[in-house]
Amino acid sequence: MPPAAPLTPEAYSAADAGDGGSEETALADPTSLTGVALTDTELVERFANFKVDRDNAGFFRGWLAHELRINRCGDCGHWHQPPRPMCPECWSWNIVPTPVSGRGTVHLLMRLYQGPAASNVDYSSGPYPVVTVELEEQPGLRYTSTVVHCDPATIAIGMPVQLTWIDRDGAPFAVFEPATVRGAHA
Repeated sequence: MPPAAPLTPEAYSAADAGDGGSEETALADPTSLTGVALTDTELVERFANFKVDRDNAGFFRGWLAHELRINRCGDCGHWHQPPRPMCPECWSWNIVPTPVSGRGTVHLLMRLYQGPAASNVDYSSGPYPVVTVELEEQPGLRYTSTVVHCDPATIAIGMPVQLTWIDRDGAPFAVFEPATVRGAHA
């Protein structure tokens, strides 16, 4: 199977209108992962700042449902991130975007003092934390984002964290918070 080409709203306008789109080029069933009908064009437009393609459409549809869906092999069970169409362990094409718990530990920590402009990122207020979290589902399964709801100076490698969500550019964005935060709010 060739690498997935990036999607553009124009590429799917015919498919969405029902005049000439083919099953081969369309993304996964728009309702299969979120329960909400969302055309491929709407998905691409909703995440305009990201490259959305056939390999990661389930990942972004998961964001709309506030689920972090990582590709998992339907044959050998191996998780892999970033989304790819083939399992790196057994080379199976039977890949399923599957929700993870969102719990893990900080594996890598970077403190950015400058960087590209992004919503909710203010480099002038101090270093912006970027973390790679090793998720509890599998050793070596890692996801990169940021940590919120705590003083950035308290973030450390080995810190237990859990998934939470923020709004960035009108769409959900997966981030982490200290594992004790949610229990303290309950």
